[in-house]
Order: sequence, then C-alpha cells, then structure tokens
Amino acid sequence: MAENPVKWLFLILASCLCFAFVLSESNSLIKKTYIVQMHKSAMPASFSSPLEWYSSKLKSVMSDTQSEGEGDGENRIIYSYQNAFHGVAAQLTEEEAERLKQEDGVVAILPETKYELHTTRSPMFLGLEPEESTSIWSQKLADHDVIVGVLDTGIWPESASFNDTGMTPVPPHWKGTCETGRGFKKHHCNRKIVGARVFYRGYEAATGKINEKNEYKSPRDQDGHGTHTAATVAGSPVRGANLLGYAYGTARGMAPGARIAAYKVCWTGGCFSSDILSAVDRAVGDGVNVLSISLGGGALSYSHDSLAIATFGAMEMGVFVSCSAGNGGPDPVSLTNVPPWITTVGASTMDRDFPGNVKLGSGRTIPGVSLYKGRRLLQANKQYPLVYMGSNSSSPNPSSLCLEGTLDPHVVSGKIVICDRGISPRVQKGQVVKDAGGVGMILTNTAANGEELVADCHLLPAVAVGEMEGKAIKHYALTNGKPTATLAFLGTRLGVRPSPVVAAFSSRGPNFLTLEILKPDVVAPGVNILAAWTGELGPSSLPTDHRRVRFNILSGTSMSCPHVSGIAALIKARHPDWSAAAVKSALMTTAYVHDNIHNPLQDSSTAAASTPYDHGAGHINPLKALDPGLIYDISAQDYFVFLCTQKLTAMQLKAFSKHSNMSCHHNTLATPGDLNYPAISVVFPEDTAISTLTLHRTVTNVGPPASHYHVVVSPFKGVTIKVEPKTLNFTRRNQKLSYKISFTRKSPQTMPEFGGLVWKDGVHKVRSPIAITWLPPF
Repeated sequence: MAENPVKWLFLILASCLCFAFVLSESNSLIKKTYIVQMHKSAMPASFSSPLEWYSSKLKSVMSDTQSEGEGDGENRIIYSYQNAFHGVAAQLTEEEAERLKQEDGVVAILPETKYELHTTRSPMFLGLEPEESTSIWSQKLADHDVIVGVLDTGIWPESASFNDTGMTPVPPHWKGTCETGRGFKKHHCNRKIVGARVFYRGYEAATGKINEKNEYKSPRDQDGHGTHTAATVAGSPVRGANLLGYAYGTARGMAPGARIAAYKVCWTGGCFSSDILSAVDRAVGDGVNVLSISLGGGALSYSHDSLAIATFGAMEMGVFVSCSAGNGGPDPVSLTNVPPWITTVGASTMDRDFPGNVKLGSGRTIPGVSLYKGRRLLQANKQYPLVYMGSNSSSPNPSSLCLEGTLDPHVVSGKIVICDRGISPRVQKGQVVKDAGGVGMILTNTAANGEELVADCHLLPAVAVGEMEGKAIKHYALTNGKPTATLAFLGTRLGVRPSPVVAAFSSRGPNFLTLEILKPDVVAPGVNILAAWTGELGPSSLPTDHRRVRFNILSGTSMSCPHVSGIAALIKARHPDWSAAAVKSALMTTAYVHDNIHNPLQDSSTAAASTPYDHGAGHINPLKALDPGLIYDISAQDYFVFLCTQKLTAMQLKAFSKHSNMSCHHNTLATPGDLNYPAISVVFPEDTAISTLTLHRTVTNVGPPASHYHVVVSPFKGVTIKVEPKTLNFTRRNQKLSYKISFTRKSPQTMPEFGGLVWKDGVHKVRSPIAITWLPPF
C-alpha cells in the first residue's frame, strides 16, 4: 500500500510534463503580427517585385506543416510597405520570427505594439485673425496646396468644419483616394477632405474581427477624437460654434485653407503599430505635406520604434511630422515620440475658462470649472447635504474615487458627493454619482494634478476644483456635523491671467533616450479646446449620454499637436521649399517663454515657473514663425549621422539607411549635442577632468539679404559660456554661417540649469533654450 502514493505522484508528474509539453508545442504554433523591415537594395535581380521577394523570405522560414496548409508566404502578409518604410507586416510564430532574423536582407523584426490616443478660442489667442482679415494670415491660394494627413479615429464628414465652399480643385500632386465602407461614400470626400483611408488588419489580427454593427469599418469617426483633431488642424470657419452655449464664437482650424486626408488607424481597442506604419507609408505615397499624429506608446529605443523609423522616412521625403508628447505629466521622463526629426508637442492653457463655484454651508465660496448644462440645476439659494466617502488619509480609496459600484445609494442619495480624481474617467465618476442617487459632484484634484483645472461636460451638476481647495472642502465635509453645499455655473470667461500655463498632464522631459536632444520641442493650446465632433456620441463620450452636439471641448496633448500641425501647414504654404527641419526651427526659435502678465511661463502642477523640460523652446508664436530671420536646418544625412552617435549596431542603422549613400564614415558630430538642433542641451560627464564642452551650430539667413546679428546668452551658476563669433554678418539670403558655444565648468550643480541663447538683429529674436545637466543623473 505504501507504494501507491508514489505511483500516483509519478503519474501526476508525468501528466503535468506531458501537458506542459503540449502547451509549449501549441504556443510555438501561435502566430502574432511582426513588422519585418527589409533592405530593398539587397533584393536579388531574379525577383520581379519587392513583394515577391518578401513572400519568398517568409516561405523559407515557414515550417513544413504550416506551409503545406497555407500556400506561399504571401498569405501571411497583412501589409506591404514601400514608401517611408520597406518591408511587410506578417503573421509569424516566434520560431519563424527568430529564423527570419538570420536571413539576408532582413534589417529588423519588430513585434506589434499597441498605441493609445492622447486625448475656437485658440486661433485668436495665437494671433491668427478672422478669415475676413486682410492680414498675411488670411487665406491664400498657396494654403490650398498643402495637405495634412491626420492619423486618428477617422472623420465625421458632415461637420460644417469640413465644408469646401470656395476651395480650389484638389492639387495635382495628390495621389490619394477616398475609401468607402459603412456610412462613408465617395461623395463624403470633397475639396476639403481630399482623402480617407482605413487601416485595421493589424488590429484584427490582434483582437479579432471588428464587429461592424457596433463600429464603422470605414473612415467614418464614431469616437470623435479624429474629427476634433482634423478640425483643429484645418477646419473651415463656422460661425456660432459652441458646446451647449459654452465657448460661443467662430470655430476655425489653424490653416483653414489647407486640405485634410484622414487615415483611420485607431479603433475601440486601441491603435496598432502595423496599421500606423501602413498609414504613414501610404500617406507619404499619397502626397501629404504634413503628418499630424496625436497618439503614442512607450519610449522605445530608436531602432525598436516602428513609428520613429517610418517618420524618418517621411522626413526624408520632406514631410513635416508633429506628434503629441503624451499625457503622463507632471511626472518627469514621461515623454513619448522623442526622435529629433519629430516635432514633439506639449500642452498649455489659453486665456479662456469656464468657471463654476462651490458654495459651502460655512459661507465660503470656492472657485472651480465646469461645462455642465442640463435640466438638473441646483438652486443657488438652497444648500444640499454634502458627503465624502474617503478619510483624512492622503491615499484615495475606491469609494472616494467614486469607482463603479462603490457608492451606497442609502448614503449618497440626494447629496452632493465629493470625488477624488484618478483611475476612472472624470465624467464617469459623475455617472456613478448619478446612478447612486446623488444630486451633484465636486471633483477634487489630487497631488498628481495639482491646481490644474480641466472642464468636462458632465451628466449631472458638477464642478472641478484644485488640490488645495479640494482638501479644504473634504476637511469641511469630514469635520462638520451637517456639511452642505451648492453648485453654480458661470458660463464662459475670457482674458484669463496668467496664460498660457503649462498643463499639469503634459508629459515632461528630460529625454532620457538622448539627453542631448531637449524635448518636448514646444507647447501649444491643449486645454479646453473647442472643435468639431462626431454625431455618434454625446459630449461626455459615455454610452449613457444621449445628448448630441456639433462641437465638443476636449483637453490633452492630442489637442495641442494639431495646433502645431496646422501652423506648420501655413508655414509650408508660405515657404514650400523649406525642409521639415526648417519649419520646426521656425516654430521653436520664435516661441515665447513669458505669459500675458510678463512672468515666466508657469507649471500648472506647481504654480511655479516651468522649465524647458516642461515647455521645450516655449509656446508657439505663429506670426513670428512665418518670418523667423534665421533657421537651423538639418538634412536626412545629418539625422543619420546623429544616429551614428547612439550606439546602434550596423544592422540597426540599416533600418534608417534606405538609401545606400547614408553611412557613418562621414560622421561630423563629436557628440549627439552637435546635431544642428534649435535647442541646446549640454551634458557634463562625471569625469571632472573634462572641464569644457563645445557645441557647434550653423544658421541659415531667411531674412533680408544684408542682416547683422549679435548674440545674448543667459548667465549660469555652474558654467561660464563663450560664443564665437559674437556677431553674424550676412550678405545674401540663404547664406549659412556657423558659430560655436563653449561651456566651461565653474561650480557643478546638483540640479539642471536652464537659460537661453538669442541672436538679435533689431527685428528678429532667434532664441534657443539651453539646458545644462551634470551626470550622474539627478
């Protein structure tokens, strides 16, 4: 009898091992999407097309059992890339992907990556005048030649923002098309929306087939995000635009004369890199001049980031690429989309807000913001019971966060409920309060949000307040025997001071991928932005919201990115011969770093002065950017040489050298900081023997032929700075002159130091931000 347990144990172990072996075998057969980059120049002459070669490569690594049932490798291909990127997206097992890496001509194999969206006052705030104006910013026929590709959730073509009245025929350089599908026909494209495409093969490979009853498998936008960003870039003027009466006025895009090409890459479950890559590749082939991409993933190394590789290809073709920095602020090192050839855009406020008040039973009135407009208004002269489900602890709990299912109707019914921000969407907290019988909500910021106020179109009376005021309200609710409050909504207020302010949610530097490249590049309006909206969803985006609006107010770096894309389109129209780097330089060197009360730009999360790690070169200034005086130009070869300093292997560098004339043999950069970037970032090594660091820059005169500039540099505690020469004397337009700037250790600091270098000629101020960092990292 004693042997039986041993026999049973042996049988159990044998069964487990057998099961594990079967499971391992089945896992090895699971196919996933991989992006396979090929070096086109390595294609043997025996192949008639790149696709035939790609298919042959795939078939060569497919197992016998798989290839028998699947024919050739072409059946595994879901996309073929040929413009900004060479290669395919294909379904492979892990073993096949490993085998494929060893094949000649294969440059890189990147796994599918999931990206997320970075969710009419702004034209006037930016100094862009109404369309009737005779100023230089009024519509010109040249504006109509610029096409902006918007990678997002699609477009709602019926919006008045996409009216093409008065527009000239589509430019002859446009090679795109208008794809059709449920809810989207050929006639939905016009002289404003010149193209529309959908990309879903990568998404379906990862998540399964799209349910076409619940989601438009066409360019039609049911989410609203893509419509909002497209209208911000290039929406036609619409008088009387508003959200339930808020922000009433004329809504217009930054470049109302530019065209829009919508590339739908985002779906209910997210945005996938193979689809995004195909959209960039297709957009470049279609003929876009600007790409606006309000989405992002993690900060991957250059050679592992398919978007970085694709946008490098777009830049080579002269396309300006603007991407959102991300909504990971105020945490440091939270940036996405940081390659130097991308313009990385952070978010700031405007001089408009939507005030709402909380009046406590104690008699104290606390300011906040709200976009509530509904039938359920609270009486101003009546006090309502107030309740907070949290405690004095600084740590929120599920009830204080008003998460679904955490509020007891017996406790909150008929009361105003205090909810902490975090975890769930802000508007969803209001729905939870409403479902539990609450009559109103006070949304309080936590330390992560500080004093920044973002207005929302709530489904019940609700006011958002800052962290400090929120603490005071919660203290009152927890210590008073019968706490009460009421809420009031005060409409739209203009002329807010100070503004702009860097948004707390806006992702921050430093750029740890390359400390010598200062990011973000600029900030632009990204808080409470009014623009066109889908007819499929209510303004809160909640399924329970049955309201329908033509315009909506959203916040995020998703909103700031298209502001920059639109301004870039205007600059492109005025200077069609400028490179993408020249346009970026104009935006950066003319940006301002002081608000409308002449103080340094504030950081909303701290109410203290922001730094270039928060605002980059500063806040965009479109009028100045049109005539920057000098530009810092950078060629594709220059960017490639920069990559040579980034410790990439020869094979990884091939990912960017689609043209055989690119190599590291002519590396002219002593350090990454020598890239001719409009911002200057100096990194002192731990080795104190290195006392001086010298960086080099070259500027191109795009102002009057005879221009004379002198330099002004901020003082620093930790270093002395010397610029040679101190003057630049130009005798012709497009002339290039170089200078060097030397930093000598004086008193190393424990924290980074910031300042600026400005070239002045009496008319232009060409400013570069300076950041000085001492290693080891602070």
